[in-house]
Amino acid sequence: MHVVVDGYGLTRPSAGIGTYTREIVSALREAQPERELTIPRQPGVRFFGRHLIYPLTVRHLRPDVFFAPAGHLPIGATGCPEVVTIHDLAIYRHPEWFPEGQTLATQIVVPRSLRRARALIAVSESTARDAVQIFGLDRERIEVVHHGVSPRFAPAPAAPDGGYVLFVGTIEPRKNLSTLLAAWEGIDHPLPLVVAGGWGWRWEEDRERLERMGDRVRVLGEVRYEDLPALYAGARCLAHPAWYEGFGMTVLEAMASGTPVIASNTSSLPEAAGDAAILVDPGDVEAWRAALQRVLGDGDLAADLRRRGLERAAEFTWRNAAARTWTVLERVLR
Repeated sequence: MHVVVDGYGLTRPSAGIGTYTREIVSALREAQPERELTIPRQPGVRFFGRHLIYPLTVRHLRPDVFFAPAGHLPIGATGCPEVVTIHDLAIYRHPEWFPEGQTLATQIVVPRSLRRARALIAVSESTARDAVQIFGLDRERIEVVHHGVSPRFAPAPAAPDGGYVLFVGTIEPRKNLSTLLAAWEGIDHPLPLVVAGGWGWRWEEDRERLERMGDRVRVLGEVRYEDLPALYAGARCLAHPAWYEGFGMTVLEAMASGTPVIASNTSSLPEAAGDAAILVDPGDVEAWRAALQRVLGDGDLAADLRRRGLERAAEFTWRNAAARTWTVLERVLR
């Protein structure tokens, strides 16, 4: 079997889709090294290159299957059965969270891709439900394949009085940093809140609040993927107040690092976290404040969350993800 893999996600290496593409391709190759996987170079011209020139490149390679890990297909035909991974559909649930000007992608490219693909992979049951509800897709066409967690995320010895509370994510409305900042303003604790993530969009109110909070919050900006393991491992806890996530990779990376997790109780986050995190309503500032105080003030609770988190994260491996993905790729040929 010759599989051509769309490398579009690799043009954004630090984003979640870039991480997924890189990890799943590596795991697919390791699981079945006798199979041929090709990732053609992306053309430099944006629209015409992506949607018209690139499909011609794929057709020239004569693949048995085209696998699109980045959530959409080029508009032009690839000439073979296609499999698309669906990551999250937040923009359809809450378009007000996103910048304007994405009509082509949201109204044409993604819906066309999901209907055209021979099979679909959803990264969570939550995302699969959204795909059915939003696009009216047949649930039998969708296979849920959870992400894995890279072994690079592992515990490290931590000083009992050191550390910080950690937020990881792009600063944009969906990630809901505002609830966390409001909760942190009411906590008197010597540890800082560390915000790791680039500036996305509609962040003006968050930036004003960050400036008012001064040294109590440290903003790192975008962090390289290779630096994340140490950042997670050094934290006393991860606070992940997102309104919506397609899978919740941040939660599991923190758990694999031995870091207690407080996360929202919405979308896919309960599915990822199981019973290994404290789950809180993302809009309840007082509940977030109380959860943070509990984890920072109760060593036994933190130790229990650390133990349960390590056990939970160990259930998610890229080896398993690759095996299930190969099953889908093989099925579309039959």
